[in-house]
Amino acid sequence: MPVTTIEALVEGGKASAGPPIGPALGPLGLNIMKVVGAINEKTGAFKGMKVPVKINVDTNTKDFTITIGTPPTSSLILSELGIEKGAQKCKEEVVGDLSIDLLVKIAKMKEDSLLGKNLMNRAKEVLGTCFSMGITCDGKNPREAIADINKGLYDDRLSG
Repeated sequence: MPVTTIEALVEGGKASAGPPIGPALGPLGLNIMKVVGAINEKTGAFKGMKVPVKINVDTNTKDFTITIGTPPTSSLILSELGIEKGAQKCKEEVVGDLSIDLLVKIAKMKEDSLLGKNLMNRAKEVLGTCFSMGITCDGKNPREAIADINKGLYDDRLSG
């Protein structure tokens, strides 16, 4: 089964049949709009950000799989908060406050690249990044937010 891999950097939710995807897929005989639609569906959560995309094409069957890379967790946090950088001294300075809803959103966006086996553990990983950036969560130090998650205070939102 000969497989061709195409890698591209696309803007989230805005892939098109033009370069770089269209010209790379054209010679393979795929339905380019079907591939572009699948990419846009998978990258829609990353609007406004460049996202790495890998397309694996079985040249015999014309089947394809799409793997989406994600921006670093810190970039997603900065983007969601609308700030340019984290704190210089994370223990002394607070540069932003992430709501629980945004925490859940980021944890879901990073689902494929975080180690946590469930949404609750992935949210804790994101909170670890928040700690190193000087960002609170619901007005609390990220370590306090992790303790609240462990107590079950956010089970209704983290049961994914």
